[in-house]
Amino acid sequence: MPGSARRSRIIATEPDNIPFQYIAGVEGPPGRQTVDELPGTLQEGASTRRQIRIAMTQAPPQLSRREQILQALALMLEEDSGKRITTAALARQVGVSEAALYRHFPSKARMFEGLIEFIEDSLFERIRRILDDEPSALARCETIVQLVLVFAEKNPGLSRLMDGDVLTGETARLRTRMSQLFERLETQLKQILREAELREGLRPQLPVSAAANLLSSFVEGRISQYVRSDFRHRPTAHWEDQWRLLGGGLLTTTHQTTPI
Repeated sequence: MPGSARRSRIIATEPDNIPFQYIAGVEGPPGRQTVDELPGTLQEGASTRRQIRIAMTQAPPQLSRREQILQALALMLEEDSGKRITTAALARQVGVSEAALYRHFPSKARMFEGLIEFIEDSLFERIRRILDDEPSALARCETIVQLVLVFAEKNPGLSRLMDGDVLTGETARLRTRMSQLFERLETQLKQILREAELREGLRPQLPVSAAANLLSSFVEGRISQYVRSDFRHRPTAHWEDQWRLLGGGLLTTTHQTTPI
């Protein structure tokens, strides 16, 4: 994959409980920003490896060694797509010994868990805000689906974790935890669709479980395509046209019988 074809960005993480940064992330509240409205900070035209070194040397002083390790791992997942990440290579990327890595993480699995926690915290903190700010069920579903797609697109390395591609051969616990993230997302969509009838007099045209699964499967499918294409096919490509079809047939008015 040509490194010059992609643009790397630094995540400016918003929630207070996420103190560290990764390359290529969503900045600011999700809202209805388009991909092009999400600003980047790394230099255009420079090689990805050089940009990584610039980002690491310009990291804020408060960035701990543990956070630097996780950031470097996320970068390697993006740059070394299709390759197995070894602790030796990660140690070289961070500029420390393997022994130093293990002082902060007892295993590579725990490093992956740190990234999965970042994904969970980033997405569900923003989903909570969407639920607080957006009363419409259809708009909630649209914004949540778009949020996850944009997050994956802006974080190619983390999208490999979300797809499960990079977890092949790793401990089953990691695959289970990543799977649970999408189950949690689908459960949240179910709740929104169930509440639509009570709050707005709307119900899904499919059974609630089937409708929520359709949206969740759409998200997973677009992320999987992104990873398989080596990050060429963006998850948000054709978003407006596809949501017009998905959203247009998602909910219908509840017909209530008037009491005699």
